Amino acid sequence: MASTTVSGTTSRGMTREEKKVIFASSLGTVFEWYDFYLYGSLAVFIGAAFFSEYPEATRNIFALLAFAAGFLVRPFGALVFGRIGDLVGRKYTFLVTILIMGLSTFLVGILPGSASWGIAAPIILIALRMLQGLALGGEYGGAATYVAEHAPSNRRGFYTSWIQTTATLGLFLSLIVILIIQNSMTKEAFSAWGWRIPFILSFVLLGVSVWIRLSLSESPAFKKMKEEGKGSKAPLSEAFGQWKNAKIALLALFGLTAGQAVVWYSGQFYALFFLQNVLKVDGQSVNIMIAIALLLGTGFFVFFGWLSDKIGRKPIIMAGLALAILTYFPLFKALTWAANPALASSQQNVRATVTAAPGDCNFQFNPVGTRKPLTSCDIATDFLAKNSIPYDIAATAPAGSAATVKIGQETVESYDATAAGAEAAAKDGAFKKGVNLALQDAGYPLVRDPAKVADSKLDALVASNPKLALDAAAIRAGEKTVVTVAQAIKDKLITAEEAAGATEVTVYSVPKAGAFKMVADPAAVNWTMIIGILFILVLYVTMVYGPIAAILVEMFPTRIRYTGMSLPYHIGNGWFGGLLPATVFAMSAAKGDIYYGLWYPIVIAAMTLIIGLLFVRDTKDTDLDEVK
Repeated sequence: MASTTVSGTTSRGMTREEKKVIFASSLGTVFEWYDFYLYGSLAVFIGAAFFSEYPEATRNIFALLAFAAGFLVRPFGALVFGRIGDLVGRKYTFLVTILIMGLSTFLVGILPGSASWGIAAPIILIALRMLQGLALGGEYGGAATYVAEHAPSNRRGFYTSWIQTTATLGLFLSLIVILIIQNSMTKEAFSAWGWRIPFILSFVLLGVSVWIRLSLSESPAFKKMKEEGKGSKAPLSEAFGQWKNAKIALLALFGLTAGQAVVWYSGQFYALFFLQNVLKVDGQSVNIMIAIALLLGTGFFVFFGWLSDKIGRKPIIMAGLALAILTYFPLFKALTWAANPALASSQQNVRATVTAAPGDCNFQFNPVGTRKPLTSCDIATDFLAKNSIPYDIAATAPAGSAATVKIGQETVESYDATAAGAEAAAKDGAFKKGVNLALQDAGYPLVRDPAKVADSKLDALVASNPKLALDAAAIRAGEKTVVTVAQAIKDKLITAEEAAGATEVTVYSVPKAGAFKMVADPAAVNWTMIIGILFILVLYVTMVYGPIAAILVEMFPTRIRYTGMSLPYHIGNGWFGGLLPATVFAMSAAKGDIYYGLWYPIVIAAMTLIIGLLFVRDTKDTDLDEVK
């Protein structure tokens, strides 16, 4: 058995069988992460295909279930498949998990939308998503345990570090496949059906993974345990019902995986979110930047896994946490100046002030993206936060009065979301337009899209936008299109009442008169600096994540190892990490500061650093057969 026969021997190269074990385990796990990330990357298109036809309350329920499946279900998968893995074996369990994941993903690609199958389509989609979450909860623990139990004890960090590359490589692979398909067709075609192709391709990846894994043998540590009759008859109760083992699981969660998770999500997912949603860099450019940074940084997973065999797992993980704690604020601020210098300059010089009645402002925690602000203060702060505008809140307005937003010398009144239909749309439009005009005057990098305007509404548009100096006669003398009344109503250019028996509607495209949007000027985006900062963030990820599989495996005895290590890993990554984007946004919105939410990963990382330094024992050179 590898863990005993080579224990204490000098280092040697990998045998052919060991290379096969690592390749098969890592490749399958890459494909599982690829499948899992596709849903998040293509959520907009999935929502349009499966949820858009339903009332808002129904869509909210579906969004909540999809979110739960993606993150909250993972620990339950760890329990289910961890137990099976400790009872039946590592090989067969993670063969089952990849079959479930691959088939579920493929079926998402061919599942008809709600327009064809009605309510059954989103229900089936959610069921498939839950199966994905359960399968992923069982996959990682199985792969890490299987590789570790094949590895020489003095090279276990290096061997298991290949598993650690899989999440990043899966994200990288999903981004590359999406970019290739997007660039091979029109945006309309991709929105209509092209988004399904990456899901369908997973069937090929599944076939390759299953074929390779079928040729593997069971791990030597598990076989020896079975032969000696030392297997656990109740892995769950033994792992978490006995204090000596439950204590190890709690240390693994709070002293290792919670901090590792927030650094991992900050360095990869939140960095992507921050660039695209906070700094307003276009999505395709962000995907390319992240892909390059991942490509440059992925090899360091293996480097730090190898280094952990020399100096220990714990020092590297703790050092990664400490670096993140000390540098997140300066790194993300530098990212702002590199990606959108005009926004950074405006934020430095101009802040908004929201004046509201006491109790009108609430903490806007919205993990599934379905909560809508209702009070005038929440509407104002939600809009400002989503547009990356710094602001202060003054709870000094009279009770019952609407909140106001002051930018420079301009003051714009917000509104309570009590109106319905056209009245609500009018209030929302007036508020956003007023704030955007004030921001534009203050120097924020706002642009306006062209506006499609029906002839009957052109004069009103000209009158309501005096700063644009529009000439109605010149617009009418220029290019125009004629559409049917039905199309005009569908495009919300006119209402059915305004059609008044007409059969056609003349439509003009008016430059710079449409919706406002905050943008990052492509010419001002410093690609080199951004990729450099992203690389540093990814480097922190590799430090905390590269050695984590080895130390988790080495903390638990063989009889409950699959179960014991899987649960704290997936609670840490699924819950502490998975809730990071929503928590960071809510904290930033509460303070009117795009950086304030970074306290969430910093505090969690600090907690893990302290607990890890004080209570977690380094496990380098542990003989897996001697772990009790």
